[in-house]
Amino acid sequence: MTRRLARPRDDRWIAGVCSGLGRRFGLSSGVVRLIFVLSCLLPGPQFVIYLILWALMPNE
Repeated sequence: MTRRLARPRDDRWIAGVCSGLGRRFGLSSGVVRLIFVLSCLLPGPQFVIYLILWALMPNE
């Protein structure tokens, strides 16, 4: 059974995007948050992608 990509209500810090991605791909939400923070140190549109996912991902 595949999990749906959605922002959970119980494991949010800011918007729940990292937690939703972690649940969808079977990772810990802390690992996904760490990867996101480390990726923000590199040049690129990471923050814009986070905002887009926040707007597009439905609530659980």
